This record gives sequence, structure tokens and C-alpha cells, in this order.
Amino acid sequence: MFAYAVRRIIFTIPMLFFVFTVVFFVMRLAGGDPTYAILGDRASHEAVAQLRQKLGLNDPILIQYVKALNNLLQGDLGESLINERPITPEILKVLPYTIELTIAAIIIGIVLGIPSGIFSALRRNQMTDYFLRVLSLIGLSMPSFYLGILLLLLFAVQLDWFPIIGFTRSGDIWDRLYYVFLPALCLGLNKAAFVSRVARSSMLERMNADYVRTARAKGLPEAKVIFKHALKDCMIPIVTVSGVYVGVLMGGAILTETIFSRPGLGKFLVEAIAQRDYNAIQSGLVFYGIIIVLVNLVVDLLYGLIDPRVKYE
Repeated sequence: MFAYAVRRIIFTIPMLFFVFTVVFFVMRLAGGDPTYAILGDRASHEAVAQLRQKLGLNDPILIQYVKALNNLLQGDLGESLINERPITPEILKVLPYTIELTIAAIIIGIVLGIPSGIFSALRRNQMTDYFLRVLSLIGLSMPSFYLGILLLLLFAVQLDWFPIIGFTRSGDIWDRLYYVFLPALCLGLNKAAFVSRVARSSMLERMNADYVRTARAKGLPEAKVIFKHALKDCMIPIVTVSGVYVGVLMGGAILTETIFSRPGLGKFLVEAIAQRDYNAIQSGLVFYGIIIVLVNLVVDLLYGLIDPRVKYE
């Protein structure tokens, strides 16, 4: 397993290089000038020219790319073009909030999605099945920013159960759960709908399998047949789609953090994009790429724990 993990990590290096390259050229070719974000729209041409020269924006784009890539390979993410602060500490300051939100959303999605998918499969073509399928379809179709507003109106404004906006730096786990619950629920409901549909379809395929019929013929309790035999075989596709959906959650976190006024990598990127801060955008997306790659690696390693027949080659 160790050799397999090392090979997977090495394989991710070209992927991160590709992500960095695409982001670099798209940002430069998309138009806009960060110097006006720094100096203001009424800045003189002389001041703009001096600042562009200072920031190296007058260099040919290939020269800028080589410099940025060289800095990245040395582990130097550079400084923000706007406030000239080192980018790495700024990202590390907000990254735990995004990881906290994503993990909480994954837990909510799995806790709600798997049981609802199993229950829907066991009640196939009954009213309960139709109801849960409609709910999952609504969950998949509803944008996270709209769902976030609805949750705020219901739980924060009408019921006053949770704070409307904000976050906490407290080390108390209950205090942190109190502030992260609504944003995590916003993302987790979308994931739960996705997991529920996958769990339902996987369970329906396994319920008529030979090994399930054999288990029932032996007189095993129905709960043991479902959870020990059928569900265990369903975990591979569920884990796979859960890992893939982490990328969707990370993208949804950008809007969710903005709506709930939470610090995080998503909000950091939104502010960087608004200011045309090339260095901050590149660094933020590289961190996003690293997180998604690591999640995919964890998913691959989980296959062997779920199904011993999986071989790492």
C-alpha cells in the first residue's frame, strides 16, 4: 500500500502543474489590470506604469510564467499584489475554516444520504420511495446559495436558533459546531441528495444478487442481510461518488462562505478575483488542487479497507 500511495502522490504532480498552468494563462488572458485595483480608477498613467514595472506585469507573459513557476517549485507562493503580504500565512489562516466546513458537510451528507437511500430501495415504488426520490431530486437541483438563504431565513431569522452570520475562533467544540452547523447543512443537504440516489441504485442492484438470496435462504435476519452483505458491497460506489463530490463541496463552499460571512479559502479567492490579485488566485487554486488530490488518494486507499479483493498495483 505504501508504494501505491507514493506512486499516486507522484502522479499528482503533473496534475497540479497542469492546474497551475491553466490558471496562470486564463487569468492573464482574461483582461483586467490589478494596478487599478491597487491605485484606483483615477490613477494617473505614470503611476500605473511605475506600478506595473514594479510588479513585473510589463514582462512578456512567458517570462512571468517561468518566474511564477520557479517560485512555486521553491515553495514560495509570493506576495499579494494588493497588500504585499506573504500569501502562504494568509491561506493557512483561513484554510482550517474551509476544511472544517467541508468535513462537517461530508458527515451530514453521509449520515442523511445512506440511510435514506437504503430505506428508499427497501420501499421501492411505494409512497415513501417516491417521497424520498422527490426530495433527493430537489436537493440536487437547488443551488447552494439559494438553499443557504432559505436556511438563514428559517433557522436564523424566524426561529432564531442559529446566528445569521459570523464564526468563532473559540476552541470549544460545541461553540464551533453552533456556528458551522447552518453552512454545513447547506452543503450537506446537496451531498445527501447525491449519496441517497447512488445508495438507492446500488442497493437495488445488490438486493437480487445471488449472495443476498443465499444469505436469506440460510435464514439470516433481514437486517443482517441488508447491512452486512448488501450494504457492504454498496460502499465502493458510495465512497467513490463521495470523493468525487468533495470537489463540488469545495466549489459550493465559495458561495456558502460568502453568504454566511465565514472566513475560508473560498472567500479568500472571491476577494482575490475581485482585486485581480494574480498571485493570490494562483496560490488559492493550487491549495484547492492539493486538497482534491489528497481526497482522491484517501478514496483509493479506502477501497482496500472496504474490499480486501482490491489489490494495490
